[in-house]
Amino acid sequence: MFEGFSPLDRPTSRVRFAGVTGGEGPPLLLLHGYPESHATWHDVAPALAKRYTVVAPDLPGYGKSRVLDAGPWDKRAVGAELVAMMRSLGHDRFAVVGHDRGARVGYRLALDHPDRVSAYCSLAVVPTLDVWSAVDRQFAKGAFHWFLFLQPGDLPERMLAADPDAFLEATLNQMAGGIERLHPAAVAAYREAFRDSSVRRAMIEDYRSAYESDLDHDAADRAAGRKIACPVMVLWADERLVASGMETGVLTAADVWRRWADDVSGFDISCGHLLPEQAPGEVIEKIVPFLEASLKRNTA
Repeated sequence: MFEGFSPLDRPTSRVRFAGVTGGEGPPLLLLHGYPESHATWHDVAPALAKRYTVVAPDLPGYGKSRVLDAGPWDKRAVGAELVAMMRSLGHDRFAVVGHDRGARVGYRLALDHPDRVSAYCSLAVVPTLDVWSAVDRQFAKGAFHWFLFLQPGDLPERMLAADPDAFLEATLNQMAGGIERLHPAAVAAYREAFRDSSVRRAMIEDYRSAYESDLDHDAADRAAGRKIACPVMVLWADERLVASGMETGVLTAADVWRRWADDVSGFDISCGHLLPEQAPGEVIEKIVPFLEASLKRNTA
């Protein structure tokens, strides 16, 4: 799926990152979402590699990236390790495009390391602080795993271990409107990873952090008036943003992000939640001009 790319195998003090890297030009970090891996970028990354040096890792614990200690593994910790990984590759400043959980890592990275992130694009999400305040029963039904994974002890781990293939396939069916719409090789990669108990555990801990320290970090930034310094673009599926409170016709995803950054643009795309796989052409069409404009601004 990544012809011309090289395998990524890069250790930091806390993670051994796997994934792929390829292309030439300004550095661009691609961050995938749940329950996937870098394979989600199989259509987007090759197109972007014509203009950029693309680095597409598996998030810590996801895919084939392995954590080297027990944690904590909130978005702040993940962001710090990604900065270390990018610096080890020779990239001190870079653009970030994130989908789903990767987008949550991406905005935390941009807030915590403003000197490192030149531009940030969020696919399909708004910040965690805004999600929790807008949750309604429809969101709770569709995103039930947010609440399942919060349960104490090892209950979620035991439940997922009972039939990991069935859980993963049901998740992808819901997200994509049919698993058959996804690339078979990507689905095979997701299935192989999800069968590993350590990968499932990492995903569960990812969601637990969203209820705990991730939320605390967002709240602290909001209270202090801290904002993302770089240009921000948000792309979202035109089906349903988060909850009914954000769909009154007054708030769009871009409106929500304007609470977090002064330079925000946004577009809706006709597809489901998995934008990089369901609408790669539209994603590329929007991302490239945004990155080019941000690059010109940074070099002016």
